[in-house]
Amino acid sequence: MNVTSSFTSIQSRISEFLPEMVALRRDIHRHPELGYQEQRTSDIVANLLAEWGYSVDRGLGGTGVVGTLKRGDGNATIGIRADMDALPITETADHDYVSTNPGVMHACGHDGHTTTLLTAARYLAQHGEFDGTLHVIFQPAEESLGGGLKMIEDGLFERFPCDAVFGLHNIPGIPVGKMNFIAGPGMASSDTAIVRIIGRGGHGAVPHLSVDPIAATGSLITALQTVVSRNVPPLEAAVVTIGSIHGGSTSNIIPDSVEMELTIRAFSAEVRELLQERITTLCQQQAQSFGATAEVDYQRGYPVLVNDEEQTAFAQQLAIELFGESNVATSDPITASEDFAYMLEKVPGSYLFVGNGDSASLHNPGYVFNDQNIGTGAIYWAALVERYLKRS
Repeated sequence: MNVTSSFTSIQSRISEFLPEMVALRRDIHRHPELGYQEQRTSDIVANLLAEWGYSVDRGLGGTGVVGTLKRGDGNATIGIRADMDALPITETADHDYVSTNPGVMHACGHDGHTTTLLTAARYLAQHGEFDGTLHVIFQPAEESLGGGLKMIEDGLFERFPCDAVFGLHNIPGIPVGKMNFIAGPGMASSDTAIVRIIGRGGHGAVPHLSVDPIAATGSLITALQTVVSRNVPPLEAAVVTIGSIHGGSTSNIIPDSVEMELTIRAFSAEVRELLQERITTLCQQQAQSFGATAEVDYQRGYPVLVNDEEQTAFAQQLAIELFGESNVATSDPITASEDFAYMLEKVPGSYLFVGNGDSASLHNPGYVFNDQNIGTGAIYWAALVERYLKRS
């Protein structure tokens, strides 16, 4: 594939209907839907894919949609994934397409990701030159609800085998149109620990007659800060953050218990296991040293997102050829998490990033997706599919 001529052709074709797709993105933005409730969005996606000639399957992960397009006799297959769900946030951005669903908004750009993939899917159906099979995967419930895992459990890769799978997310603070890649571990695992320190309540004037869970918790807070600094290997990265503490009701009563919640992040399965063991043991033994006990509810969230080295190099090189080296960068790993990690555990691939410019941060009520990214992302997806499924 001659990348320069292909880029010009893709850009020209997409520009013909790009205003329609921008309008579609804003329509989806006006009607945001929470995870596993994306019925309207799913209907739009499925109907458009069918109109463009895709074979459409619905119901994976509840409201998920997979569109399949085959050309030629090639055996190669590729999957491109976009997320569809919104967040329980009240929008404060000032534009003419604000959310009409009170308390719900697309504060992470999933409306943009969905529209970007639809734009590429439209081009590929009408003009794409490739030899093989394309699966466009529209996933529900990415926001801490594990929609990607649910699609896999519903047979995603058994029914729609992929040699490689790719995904994309916008990133505020990076110039619009800039693309970032991370080879290897790219995003952290995300686990939660709910710790309950159980003592024996009593009057604050006679603390010796009680077992004070607040004192035990105070000591535990300090001790937990040593898990990363003294248990995790120095060349590894991890995060242990205590985000919530609740205990007691007034100044002169020692409560029966204190509860706190932690978020725990790691970039390898080994460190993830180590953190669970050390945090659980430390909570129990620290509480015991004060005569209290600890109940630890350790909840596994999304796994480490690991980008395949070969697929990432392929994807990054294509971006350089399309947009130039100055618009492509290699990034450090990100301590946020993503359930695309589940898909990358099953199929090699890569999760890449595109700049959203000087916007509010993700999950912020003032966040606005930059519509310029629809064209950039769609051109990239179209070229990626044509390159990956190139004709001999």
